[in-house]
Amino acid sequence: MSKQNEYVLKATCVAKGGIVSIVTTFLAERGCYISELAQFDDEDSGNFFMRARFHIESGDHQFDDLQKEFPEIAEQFQMSWEMVTVNAPMKTIIMVSKFDHCLADLLYRLQKGELNMEITAVVSNHKDLRPMIEREGIRFIHLPVTKENKLDQEDELLNIVEETSTELVVLARYMQILSDGLCKKLSGRAINIHHSFLPGFKGAKPYHQAHTRGVKLIGATAHYVTSDLDEGPIIEQSVQPVDHTYSADKLVAEGRDTETVALAKAVKLHTEHRVFLDGNKTVVFK
Repeated sequence: MSKQNEYVLKATCVAKGGIVSIVTTFLAERGCYISELAQFDDEDSGNFFMRARFHIESGDHQFDDLQKEFPEIAEQFQMSWEMVTVNAPMKTIIMVSKFDHCLADLLYRLQKGELNMEITAVVSNHKDLRPMIEREGIRFIHLPVTKENKLDQEDELLNIVEETSTELVVLARYMQILSDGLCKKLSGRAINIHHSFLPGFKGAKPYHQAHTRGVKLIGATAHYVTSDLDEGPIIEQSVQPVDHTYSADKLVAEGRDTETVALAKAVKLHTEHRVFLDGNKTVVFK
């Protein structure tokens, strides 16, 4: 089935009986064929999550009609929901500093058709990656950040988000801490990547710190941005076994791989509308 007429319905509400039956009946009565259906009850929060992928197979109903008529169903369950077109690329801003590996990986996957997104701009606090970006024909925006201008530059970023109708912001090794205010305004639509070790190594050169402690496992975590640094709801994680033969530089190289894999998977899941926020965790229908 062509993606030209495929859609996704995401819905969440307090768990109760009859939700699946009523939603699927709503779609079926309007000539829709459900090609993928996933649901989950979170016993801890008492919330229900549902994702349905469908296409209109018959009848006179159009997508606009479904969007106009579904609120009556949603109201019955006090449901939060969205209905989107599958093939519409998600408008995305990528933020970088000087490291290029996550950015380069995202660009490669985009070119290969693995990611359904449109990069509206790449924003950076440095100019190092400008040639790489402009070579791809992508808009590059330099927003240098200092202690004095940080909030002004964040306001400018929000202006760019609004101007470009951007739906997702990806921090691809952007080495600046976002303010609490910006984190709240981008809640649920900004993804960050960071290394993850046990024990935790913060500050400069975490892989070198890990090397001196003889770690046996390295990894990376992709998560939504919150005001709690590197502690937002986790979307995807990637791990790699290591041993005593790994030098600090080799750990850094392996770390780059885990970061690119985790971030790319998280971006893909988000752009396919497979991720739900559930408090400080996520529900991900893979």
